[in-house]
Amino acid sequence: MDLQATMSSLLWLGGIAFFLSLILTPIFRDVFRSYNVVDAPDEGRKLHRYPIPRVGGIAIAIAYAGAFLLAPAPQGSVLRNNLYLFWHLLPAAAVVFATGIIDDLFGLKPWQKLIGQFGAATIAYYAGFRVLIVVGVATEDWWSFPATILWLLVCSNAFNLIDGMDGLAGGIGLFSTLTIFIAGLVHQSPALVLATFPLAGCLLGFLCYNFNPATIFLGDSGSLLVGFLLGCFGIVWTQKSATLLGMTAPLMALSIPLLDTAISVIRRLLKRQPIFSADRGHIHHKLLDRGLTPRRAVLVVYLGCSIVACFSLLQSSVRNNRLGGIITIVFCAMAWIGIQYLGYAEFSVAGKMLFSGDFQKTLRAQIELRQFERDIAAATSVENCWRVLCRTSERCGFQCERLVYGHGQSLDSRTAANPPESQARYLVQVPLPGGSHAEFSRPLNALVSAAVVGPFMEAVHWTFGPKLESLLSVERPGPATELDAAMAR
Repeated sequence: MDLQATMSSLLWLGGIAFFLSLILTPIFRDVFRSYNVVDAPDEGRKLHRYPIPRVGGIAIAIAYAGAFLLAPAPQGSVLRNNLYLFWHLLPAAAVVFATGIIDDLFGLKPWQKLIGQFGAATIAYYAGFRVLIVVGVATEDWWSFPATILWLLVCSNAFNLIDGMDGLAGGIGLFSTLTIFIAGLVHQSPALVLATFPLAGCLLGFLCYNFNPATIFLGDSGSLLVGFLLGCFGIVWTQKSATLLGMTAPLMALSIPLLDTAISVIRRLLKRQPIFSADRGHIHHKLLDRGLTPRRAVLVVYLGCSIVACFSLLQSSVRNNRLGGIITIVFCAMAWIGIQYLGYAEFSVAGKMLFSGDFQKTLRAQIELRQFERDIAAATSVENCWRVLCRTSERCGFQCERLVYGHGQSLDSRTAANPPESQARYLVQVPLPGGSHAEFSRPLNALVSAAVVGPFMEAVHWTFGPKLESLLSVERPGPATELDAAMAR
């Protein structure tokens, strides 16, 4: 790689991109503010105090494309010989940018945005941006396509989801772009170097207006475009570096937005919320909850970006599989420590349930309740039902006390051979159809999962209760039978 010629082209590309972004961003900001195309504060997730235009992606897109169109590229120059990456990327980038700008101006549903992103990713795949190596295994054609599509969709939406605070997504994009730029220099890939540096210039110029306090936001047009471009650059990075661990280095470089997205998806699944719903559980929200100001929270994330950049470049440069594995393990350990520091209640509770045995107890109780339903359905008498109920209640952490049914009839498990325990106990009474009820107890110090108590009580009421009522209706003599007996007397 001709370093001097490459540096000259870089200065032109980066300088033009920076100044175009610096000039165009306030222009588009003022124009769209006058048309009220703004993001209004909601005193919840959105932390800004007044409406702010959300179309910064337009300035970035024009500045990025303009840098390649305006930079001098004489025949035979390094820039002219390596423009193929930009031209191959342009159609797909145009589709994802159009999807974002339509969403910014008119609003799209999540599935509609996914269709646009899928189309852009498909175009990128057939333009040559393909995931070829995953964890040291070469991909075949039949799964290289879904792997590429998934990677580009995740990258695009990761930057879209983390764009929730002044300067956050733009700054993360800048750090990630510079990381891939340095990787291109290390691996002597002039096409990758020339493609990434102008994006860094665009983001740097944009951050002059987007850093706290921001006067313009990226919007979907900017966040989707930046995430998509970085996803494509990450693919080129792996193709040039030939690392045995495949996509590991790009994953590290983009780990903060990707990790934030993964955490958000897992949290919402654990809480049974829609995946695309909005909440205040992102990484930057957690930093704010710990008392940081918005500016300091962003700077902390920037520090994290610089650390993951070092890890990803180190990972990309090693050729020893064992050393690469050690780097990955250390990186994952640091990421886990960071997640623990943020204090996600969903993960701590899920982890406690999993490792303390609560999960296994809950699973076992659910299996017992399924068997309880089958045994109750097969019971032929009240006494049989009572025995099934007592057996199941013990396995779920309760002790059967008494069943009151019919006209003052009862079944009591507290016999002389089995007297009630003297220790303090909870007493729970479950109402049943026809005025009947069942009584259960458990010691105060007994640990019974809340995920067991509710289903058990519901099973008693809705499974045992109707069965008991049906058995009593069969055993109870009807009006005609009582009349016949009176006439016989």
